[in-house]
Amino acid sequence: MQPRSRHRITVDIPVVVTTVLDSMDGTIVDLSEGGAQVAGCGLPVRSQCQIDYEGHVVFGTVQWSEEDRMGIRFPYELADGPLFDRLEIARAARLTPTALQPRTLGARPAGGFGRRFG
Repeated sequence: MQPRSRHRITVDIPVVVTTVLDSMDGTIVDLSEGGAQVAGCGLPVRSQCQIDYEGHVVFGTVQWSEEDRMGIRFPYELADGPLFDRLEIARAARLTPTALQPRTLGARPAGGFGRRFG
């Protein structure tokens, strides 16, 4: 097995996973251009499936599977479409500094070890 060439990004994307015989609701919990981890459903390893999201379909093959989650590899890397857009948004949010969170300079933790301040 080859090492991952892309970093997986944590997401929360509701999708429908469809096979020839069945259709199941699931949630993509991590995503990269090359694949996704889907929670809430499972298929046998090597199953072919498609992920439906906002009217767009991405094909994939199950690489590993547990009772309620599985890893799906895409035969073609995501390069456009709604899933790719969500990946880019999640990646940008992850890289954005936490400038929106207020910081108090010189703030001291309440209690605990260390020097006492008068």
